[in-house]
Amino acid sequence: MEQSRTPQVPPPAGGRPVGHVAGIPVHANASMLLLAVLVTVVYGNYAQAELGLVQPWAYLVGLGFVVCLLGSVLLHELGHALTARRLGIGVRRITLELLSGWTEMDRDAPAPRVDALVSLAGPAVSLVLGGVATAAALALPERTVPGQIAFQLAVSNVLVAVFNVLPGLPLDGGRALRAALWAILKDRNRATVVAGWAGRVLALVTAAVVVALHLTGLLTLLGLIFVLLVVLTLWQGAGQSIRLGRMTGRFPLVDLGALVRPVLAVPAGTPLGEAQRRRAEDPRPDVVLAVADSAGSLTAVVDPAQAERVPVDRRPWVSVESVSRSRDALTALPLGLTGEQVVRALQAHPGAQYLVTAGEDVVGVLRVADVAAVLEPRRASRT
Repeated sequence: MEQSRTPQVPPPAGGRPVGHVAGIPVHANASMLLLAVLVTVVYGNYAQAELGLVQPWAYLVGLGFVVCLLGSVLLHELGHALTARRLGIGVRRITLELLSGWTEMDRDAPAPRVDALVSLAGPAVSLVLGGVATAAALALPERTVPGQIAFQLAVSNVLVAVFNVLPGLPLDGGRALRAALWAILKDRNRATVVAGWAGRVLALVTAAVVVALHLTGLLTLLGLIFVLLVVLTLWQGAGQSIRLGRMTGRFPLVDLGALVRPVLAVPAGTPLGEAQRRRAEDPRPDVVLAVADSAGSLTAVVDPAQAERVPVDRRPWVSVESVSRSRDALTALPLGLTGEQVVRALQAHPGAQYLVTAGEDVVGVLRVADVAAVLEPRRASRT
């Protein structure tokens, strides 16, 4: 399964750089190794049983099949990446897994037509690869290693192409559906939510079909487990798309001036307990403790998590700067940024607190939890 990601969807953890193709960085996910070993062993056993190959040659053939699969996934992703780049969208990287991958772009498609073209480019490449592999399988002798690999590649690429055009996010067909809904509704965020729910319905229907096939004996237990894992991934991706659509629709509500918390600066060397007492007496709501030098300039901001970890009986003896982060270590956000600019800045520089500035002056502190509460009020209320 393939999906594309924009800056509003944080890229998954993991993925190490393995090179560049057409100037695009290519990363490989560590989980790919486990699947690669599994497919190598399974296909190696198949080659040993059906083609009469002996070890270790059977497993070398299995490894060759894995390499061909990875090549197919890479070409699929290059279809997305090169189309996006041709249409003026920058591509940050391609990340590969054995049976899936994703292309991370630096911004969203500016129009429904562009979104649809980028979405369908990957399945189009897979369909072409499936056609080429089918022609090779028909031309090569049966029950030979080249013929069998060509046949398996034909089947896998055609299945990838067909499955990916199904109309539900996070599949490519779901992105095409979103583009169509975007053109009709004139609202990309609403279109994303609807296409995400379509992805969840698609996941439920797929699960029901494969369970029925297993009960009728047309699908093995191993095949059932594999497809259900794919369905689970589809369900989670659809949920993430729904969450994204709702969050991006609330970007205009992120008002930096309204969210910034005032600062109470205390001199360096002030005990933490005394600083907290002064904060409790401050009439302003949501005051953030900070540290100032002898000239009154702010030098650090207290980390609330570190401060809470200090036992109450120790707070009169612990200096406030020992539980603070230096001003230089905090990202500064200029007052006046739009909601989308704030979110992008937070994604580019992850942290718990940010300085909000007006010129050279510090206006206050922004906490990432306050932004999250605006973007996801339901989750914040549960927390």
